[in-house]
Amino acid sequence: MNQFDTDFIRTKFLLKGYKEVEFPERADIYIINTCTVTKGADRDSRKYIYKAKRINPEAVVVATGCYAQVSPQELASLPEVDLVVGNTHKREILKLVEEYLERKNPGKVFVGEIFRQGEVKNFDLVVSFEHTRPFLKVQEGCNSFCTFCVIPYARGKVRSVPLPKVVEAVKRLADQGYKEIVLTGTQLSQYGWDLKDGTNLLKLLEELIKIDGVEYYRLSSMSVAEIDKNLLDLITSSPKIAPHFHLSLQSGSDRILQLMKRNYTTEQYARIVNEIVSRRPITAIGTDVIAGFPTETEKDFSETLEFIKKLPLAYMHIFPYSDRPFTKASQLKPKVPPKVIKERVNLLKELDKEKRKLFREKMRGKTVRGLVLKNSQILTENYLTVENTTDAKEGQIVKVKL
Repeated sequence: MNQFDTDFIRTKFLLKGYKEVEFPERADIYIINTCTVTKGADRDSRKYIYKAKRINPEAVVVATGCYAQVSPQELASLPEVDLVVGNTHKREILKLVEEYLERKNPGKVFVGEIFRQGEVKNFDLVVSFEHTRPFLKVQEGCNSFCTFCVIPYARGKVRSVPLPKVVEAVKRLADQGYKEIVLTGTQLSQYGWDLKDGTNLLKLLEELIKIDGVEYYRLSSMSVAEIDKNLLDLITSSPKIAPHFHLSLQSGSDRILQLMKRNYTTEQYARIVNEIVSRRPITAIGTDVIAGFPTETEKDFSETLEFIKKLPLAYMHIFPYSDRPFTKASQLKPKVPPKVIKERVNLLKELDKEKRKLFREKMRGKTVRGLVLKNSQILTENYLTVENTTDAKEGQIVKVKL
């Protein structure tokens, strides 16, 4: 989703005649689109801010995105930051930068109340995509308020792009020759929750798969609690839906899932994952897991390890727990010691390596579709990166035997 927002900002500047340069090069304006999902994300964002100002001390450095929305004063206190622009004002970045350059606006922080946002505002025509496969943000915000997650405070409640507008954008991308489109959102399975016409993710996909030219759509993060029978039937039967789904787990302990307010049990999670893979065996299922959630015991953690071992996962993203502003989990005690969190992260990373290897072995000999990327590699429909030994050019879909 940040990638779509970055492409949106890039488009605004390019259409006005600005020239884009690679990050290590000297520029007049640097825009750091920040993330705040963990303390590590905050730290990385600051690192890029410092680096930008070192490259050109005279440059205008703008911090925007989720970190800017949640902790604007923290960023504003950094001498390297000239402007702080929250998600509420991201659409106005070009105007704010030009006003700053012309000394028309004395302000430094531009952040509004995210929960007052009633629509997805950053959905104009994006003319420049960094990747061969465009990311299309069709939904923003989340209504779940998991106890560890700061994202609703950074992105607000669910706002969906009206279905006709998405269809129009996809047709435009198809006309431009794009073969794979990534549908993205804060929580894609909550698409349509705010629309009053009964639109949901299923209805959106039913319309999109009718569009000629697009070979397949890749779906970003969904919750198993929000995948009903009809949606499950479609995503496991239509060749126009890539067999790759990111279904966040976070913990394999039912006690911890309840504390996290995840709205599903391990049994429900396993049922959906196993159903998808049994119906479409080449499917890659990815997940997120948090190590060291407050009160997590050795028993909770060993339940998580054992549960994941039994699941047909293709990869995992491992996050060490860190307190985030405004969240209920930040008030929970006892905290798991940092040393123990690190040990648990390492054990999960070993399991992740094992899962990735097993998935690749399982796919050996299979023939799948793939998109040729810029670097002469192919990204398969089930999210494997392989060498391009064909004559196909960037952006083309090819069949490859793994």
